[in-house]
Amino acid sequence: MFTAVYRKCGKWWAAYVEEVPGVNTQGATIEEARANLKEALALVLETNRELAREQERDLDCIREPVSVDA
Repeated sequence: MFTAVYRKCGKWWAAYVEEVPGVNTQGATIEEARANLKEALALVLETNRELAREQERDLDCIREPVSVDA
């Protein structure tokens, strides 16, 4: 689970995920900002997975799920 932060900036809502650098967006309404933030988070996680798998292609790696209570 991640933490979404929303802040009213003039007529816009700015939004970011505090645990994942680079996941930020905005929207004209808080609902739009929420939707945009979910999409941004999904895209960043997908891209990070793809980049990691490309880098480890020739390495002896073990991949497994991990969860933390934070």
